[in-house]
Amino acid sequence: MPKVAYPPPRIDPVGVVNTDRPIQITQLLFDCDNTLVLSEELAFEACAELSNEMLEKHNIAKRYSGPELMTTFVGQNFRGVVTGLQQKHDFKLSDSEVDEYVSRELGKVIETLEAKAEPCVGVMPVLEELDKSKKYGMAVVSSSALSRVQASVKKVGQDKFFPKDHIFSAATSLPVPTTKPDPAIYLHACKVIGKDPGECVAVEDSRSGTLSAVRAGIPTIGYVGSYGDVIKQNEMAEVLKEAGAKVMMDDWSQFMDCMAQIEAA
Repeated sequence: MPKVAYPPPRIDPVGVVNTDRPIQITQLLFDCDNTLVLSEELAFEACAELSNEMLEKHNIAKRYSGPELMTTFVGQNFRGVVTGLQQKHDFKLSDSEVDEYVSRELGKVIETLEAKAEPCVGVMPVLEELDKSKKYGMAVVSSSALSRVQASVKKVGQDKFFPKDHIFSAATSLPVPTTKPDPAIYLHACKVIGKDPGECVAVEDSRSGTLSAVRAGIPTIGYVGSYGDVIKQNEMAEVLKEAGAKVMMDDWSQFMDCMAQIEAA
């Protein structure tokens, strides 16, 4: 695949990438969990079981439900959750212990997703239309492990929309594993695909994901349709706006209008 050199994103005085560039949008970068696939609740149930195990092992009384853990760490992969738990509850795991928990969590989550994952409401007709039009390239950029992302999109029939080498994982695709809000995975995806960040639009449902894309210099659509009730959707819309999302949508039927707003800016 040819690689195109592009100038580094412009950084403002507080370290946030400036995305105001008169460049044509040619590439779409989709988060996976609860953006393309309804997977976060399923995954965090498995995360909670292992998180509580490690807390019990360190004589910490706190226990998490899946929904509580998701609210606290939404948008992060399990390695990021483990790091956050250690910081929040003041305990320490060895690198080998972290690797073991991450491996166990991945197996549990993939098994669950292969059985129960469903596409986000309304996303399939949009992907079909985008695939048919060929106006934009499409890729998946996730914090989750690559095998988990691949299992998710395959289970719901979305793998046909994304080239195999255009599915990216902050946990797997980088030389050093990381998680959003680190912009590294978005910058890596742009480099591999051969696009300037300003040529892309990201779609994200979490604060950490939105920050990751924005810090990479990518205009971002905030999606809140997977948050259920209107009150929570409105709360998350404000969170994503503060994180730098340029436009918001609560239903995939609004996607083309959101793209038009970004392209007209």
